[in-house]
Amino acid sequence: MNDWDERAARRAEDRERRAQERVAAAVARTEQRAVEREAGARRREEARTARRVEEEQRRATLAEERDARPRRRQSTGGLARTGERTVERDTRHYATDKDPARIRMLAARGATPAALAAVFGISVAEVEAVLAAD
Repeated sequence: MNDWDERAARRAEDRERRAQERVAAAVARTEQRAVEREAGARRREEARTARRVEEEQRRATLAEERDARPRRRQSTGGLARTGERTVERDTRHYATDKDPARIRMLAARGATPAALAAVFGISVAEVEAVLAAD
């Protein structure tokens, strides 16, 4: 083997060694990135858990404060505008209009003669007479 062949063999060995070093460095970088990604994911999950716990505590505190506050009287819109309460009228003794057309319309909608008699304060026979007059 001459000098040229020895140098070519050394260059080939050096190329092979550098190629192996590059492969080893690339593998090391890939493994390092995987470790860093895993650590980052773990940190993010811990931060997410901490935020969730903090949010739950904050909501529980707000709920306790809300329950501890004295209740405000909630007024209706009319009371807030006018300052006057609405009058609840006693309608027990109002006379119901016993219009035969109205009785027929309610019966057509499905009201029973017994129900119509109770509502209008008349007998079932009167309701049936009105319905039979059709």
